[in-house]
Amino acid sequence: MVDGGLWVIPLLVVLLGVLGYGTAAYSSVLRSRQAGTSWVGAFGSPGREVARLLLGQRNIVPGSDVLLARIGTALLPLAAIMAALVLPLGTRAITDMSVGVVWFNAMEVFSWVAVWMVGWGSNSAWGLIGANRFLAQGLAYELPQMFSLIAVGVGAGSLNVSEIAAAQGTLWYAVSMPVAFLMFLISAMAFAFWGPFSQAIASDAAGGAAAQLSGVDRLVFLVGRYLMLTVASAMAVPLFLGGDAGPLLPGWAWILIKTVLLLAIMVWARHRLPTIRIERFTELSWVILMPLTLLQALVVSIFVLVGWM
Repeated sequence: MVDGGLWVIPLLVVLLGVLGYGTAAYSSVLRSRQAGTSWVGAFGSPGREVARLLLGQRNIVPGSDVLLARIGTALLPLAAIMAALVLPLGTRAITDMSVGVVWFNAMEVFSWVAVWMVGWGSNSAWGLIGANRFLAQGLAYELPQMFSLIAVGVGAGSLNVSEIAAAQGTLWYAVSMPVAFLMFLISAMAFAFWGPFSQAIASDAAGGAAAQLSGVDRLVFLVGRYLMLTVASAMAVPLFLGGDAGPLLPGWAWILIKTVLLLAIMVWARHRLPTIRIERFTELSWVILMPLTLLQALVVSIFVLVGWM
């Protein structure tokens, strides 16, 4: 059921697009500053890149599965928009599902499918290697994220996103569940193959899973990447930062401010942190991150049982 009305869905898509463009523009500004060039024109850099890709020719490798690759390309932005349907806009979500957290996580997993389909369908050795590496990396951050979401759900006694935001009161879960919050931010970057986690599609050998994408196909894929990062940052607000809680300003303004701040942190991390080799991150996840998130969920469960939360 659409709680805010069907007209809210186009508004949501436009808002996500604006935030995604702002994220790309800020990233261009930081890149210009690092290169020592003028950053004034960097704000229009994403727009010029969009125009270039729209006019570019599609690269089709002989023997490639064009349909499979294009479905995977389109699936990425679609999954991001579907995940955004449970985001509270003010005091209510577009679809106020009782299992909104589960829905969000399920839509995130579609990014695995999308990247793998793009890599497999390209009929490129580098594309297939990048796609399979992304699947291996996905397991390393998906399971810790699931335990982080479980901790949040147990703490609030609900999987409804709006109820989780309301349950935080004066103490945000980012404070009471710092490990879960940090793991969620890490997985948010990883699902968007962003910054330190870009090896499988960007900084991998010959471009990784997206090596053969060009023209409109590459544009749609990149749009999906920025939308996925934007949606994950917006979801962290009701899950860990109290949703629309805040003084003086209206609730929607606080949601927007918190989302923009998280996106700014993500962009900063992209330009400051080195790319992590997938096998190193996998080892880090299974040896350190997984036990920490399990311990976080256990502590929250004990606190709920004794009535401290």
